[in-house]
Amino acid sequence: MNTAINQWYHIDNSNDVDSPALVVYPQRVRSNIQEAVAMIGDVQRFRPHVKTNKCKEAVMLMIEEGISKFKCATIAEAEMMGMCQAKDVLFAYQPVGPKLHRFIEVIKKYPATKYSCLTDNIAAAGAMSDAFTKNGLQVAVYIDVNVGQNRTGIVPEHAKELYLHCSKLAGVRPVGLHAYDGHIRHIDLDARQQQCDECFEKVMAVKTAIIQAGLSEPVIVAGGSPTFSIHAKRKEIECSPGTFVYWDKGYAALCPEQHFLPAALVIARVISLPSGNTLCIDLGHKSIAAENEIGRRIYFLNAPELKAVSQSEEHLVVEAEAGHGYKIGDLLYGLPFHVCPTIALYERALTVYDHIANGEWKTIARDRKITI
Repeated sequence: MNTAINQWYHIDNSNDVDSPALVVYPQRVRSNIQEAVAMIGDVQRFRPHVKTNKCKEAVMLMIEEGISKFKCATIAEAEMMGMCQAKDVLFAYQPVGPKLHRFIEVIKKYPATKYSCLTDNIAAAGAMSDAFTKNGLQVAVYIDVNVGQNRTGIVPEHAKELYLHCSKLAGVRPVGLHAYDGHIRHIDLDARQQQCDECFEKVMAVKTAIIQAGLSEPVIVAGGSPTFSIHAKRKEIECSPGTFVYWDKGYAALCPEQHFLPAALVIARVISLPSGNTLCIDLGHKSIAAENEIGRRIYFLNAPELKAVSQSEEHLVVEAEAGHGYKIGDLLYGLPFHVCPTIALYERALTVYDHIANGEWKTIARDRKITI
């Protein structure tokens, strides 16, 4: 076990902190925000996604750095942004059924925030038009273009048709195109660049067709974390990464050209020594994102040699080297491989300033509902 003393992540008063616990280092969060703004060069082209942090305090740090445009994916996140009085929020989701009515209530409750949303088909756009019109609203919409993720979006060949259709509807106002290329995950930056450029050409073709049809030039919101370093250089688009604010082991390995700092950890303790080289840690899959295979869920900064072998709801079993010196109660500092769903497992994050855990940030938008 590597000593954590004098390491950036060490918590001097860790004996006062129960585990497992999510801990956030706000000074590093601010540094990451500043790094992202520097990468894009123009804060007006930056539209960070708040799905990672889900808390007002992190959002307010971004607002303090001059960021005014944001993206979110749930009604709770949209409401949180209204509570923060964010100026411009894209609800990057197509509101259907009750979610459409909840979205309208958010728009009404927080008039200081300009909300927009996505659509990718005529039927959904028509339902939005009817609902917005009945409520005396005209809401900006972005056409969600499927550039290869194959999760949502309309194929590029039909995107112009949908854009023109929306331009004739009451209650909606098409203003742009949304293109998420999260399927592009090549570790080689040149290969990632080539794939990204090929996808982006499809979006640019749609943009050109819309302009040729006589409509105003659409705004383009593109990319996520893996392609942020590529899209940031395109002066004509808005970029919307989210993970940068906390960063994680997965993206640190995938995107070494992005120099963000780990700013959120999960701390855990050794609670049992069931056999000679086996440890049990209080870190079940209720406490760390578990969608990856077991060896890619958490990386212990002060114990990188530990090898995970099994996990249940409240326990993580790992193998240590022969002759290890681990003891019951030893504290481990874990960097998640996927921080976004890990954050959603915790109702609060403990904040660490200068090695002291002395505050907390509520993960307010982890709930499905705040008030609406």
